[in-house]
Amino acid sequence: MPDRTASIQRKTNETDIRLALNLDGGEYRNQTGVGFFDHMLDHLARHGGLGLTVAAKGDTHVDDHHTVEDVGIALGQALGEALGTKKGIERFGFASVPMDDALARVSVDLSGRAALAFNVANSDFQDQPAKIGTFDSQLVHEFLVALTANGKFNCHVEAPCGDNLHHVAEAIFKALGRALRQAVRVTGDEVPSTKGML
Repeated sequence: MPDRTASIQRKTNETDIRLALNLDGGEYRNQTGVGFFDHMLDHLARHGGLGLTVAAKGDTHVDDHHTVEDVGIALGQALGEALGTKKGIERFGFASVPMDDALARVSVDLSGRAALAFNVANSDFQDQPAKIGTFDSQLVHEFLVALTANGKFNCHVEAPCGDNLHHVAEAIFKALGRALRQAVRVTGDEVPSTKGML
């Protein structure tokens, strides 16, 4: 099987990011300068069976938005590059993950088309932003927007319950990891589409 890895460097006036991804596993070490986000990336990698290292410096003196968004962009680009032709992958993935009071369900389709549906019952994730420590809860959505747009895949996120914001976010990242783990798994030798390409 070909090497399914990618390395991305993204440097702007707001961020400087170096990211390495291995779809078939490896160590994970994430240092973005945003502690809660590092914790979530660790969950994504661990439950996704991914090798993932991120070293990021950003204008966190402004806020965490640019760093989180740009890591999402870089990770989406790395995912697309590491998948290559997508020959033999499962393509679809789903996971339902409880985290104490919270429940998250994530479905993905590595279709080559970007779409995000984000349905989280706790309004603190979109309508009434709140803080998880110092982390803006709205940034979970912003990360997923950047990731799906640049990874060019469908992602449906549902969190029908959960009062503790940390628990809701953690359940989402764990479920996303597990859904991606299923979707990137090689189970055949053809591109899983009637079009012959994804």
